[in-house]
Amino acid sequence: MEKYTPPFPITNKMLDLVATIMEKIGKLDNYNSLNKMPTLRRNNRINSIHSSLAIEANSLSLNQVKDIINGKMVLGPQKEIQEVKNAYKAYEMIKEVSPYSIKDLLKVHGVMTYLTLDESGIFRSSAEGVFDGEKCIFMAPPQDRVPGLMEELFDFMKREKNNINPLILSSIFHYEFVFIHPFTDGNGRMARLWQTVILSNYKEVFEYLPIENQIKKYQEEYYNSIAHCHINGNSNEFIEFMLKMFDEVLNEIISSTSQALTQNNVYLVKLLGVMDNNIPMTANQIMEKLNIKSKETFRANYLDPAINEGLVKMTIPDKPTSKNQMYYKV
Repeated sequence: MEKYTPPFPITNKMLDLVATIMEKIGKLDNYNSLNKMPTLRRNNRINSIHSSLAIEANSLSLNQVKDIINGKMVLGPQKEIQEVKNAYKAYEMIKEVSPYSIKDLLKVHGVMTYLTLDESGIFRSSAEGVFDGEKCIFMAPPQDRVPGLMEELFDFMKREKNNINPLILSSIFHYEFVFIHPFTDGNGRMARLWQTVILSNYKEVFEYLPIENQIKKYQEEYYNSIAHCHINGNSNEFIEFMLKMFDEVLNEIISSTSQALTQNNVYLVKLLGVMDNNIPMTANQIMEKLNIKSKETFRANYLDPAINEGLVKMTIPDKPTSKNQMYYKV
């Protein structure tokens, strides 16, 4: 029996975009820049969640989403609040799941739709379509075909994961997943999240790229490219659209990373300026020299970045929270 391969002729535009994207990923210093910026990574994650939910008509603001994730009380529709909680837990599973496992996909969908959907974590049992008002603009494959179509899609992914660049392969998956429409609800959220799962398995930097935020900016074009692919019978237009999104979001991340590094450098210069080589000091002594009263500010902006950069060492590295802990410049 011939194995299924989605139609997607590779174009020169795709190859050019892939080359540009890979060059920009290199500028992020093999993930080290983002890896040293937990605040930037967290903000990117929150932006991803807010944008992906907003695409699906969740009305909560970015600040409300941030407050929910931070455990604060927020006034709003309970279903939408639950969607935020679910999405955060689902995104936290990115490193735990295999991009080529249907079982893992169903598990994450169960988390993504917890308490908001009856058919949570299982494929749909009814016909589904996409409607513009009362007009049906796309009818998904019949529900009895969904398990088989998903098996074929995941078999294709496993078969081609070492042959097709993951940027293209993940975009093919995204489109094919939306076409199959395997769930009663949550298809868009899962398609966008699973593309991140595929790409972060390839390079860690993709875990914290807020691609959903970029898609939201071009939401109409996003849906139009999907609709055109339905008509054209291949995913080319959608692949090129997604590659453009990655290219543009990388421009923004490189810019914000550069700004954050510059800011960190200012703090590091100040910190190192009040310390002497190999002479241990307590945190309070250093804070006094810097005229800083907030321990949280001191640790977030000064001490932790300096330790991460290897510029400052702990006298008791095996017990970082020891009351006898001191720090010295190397």
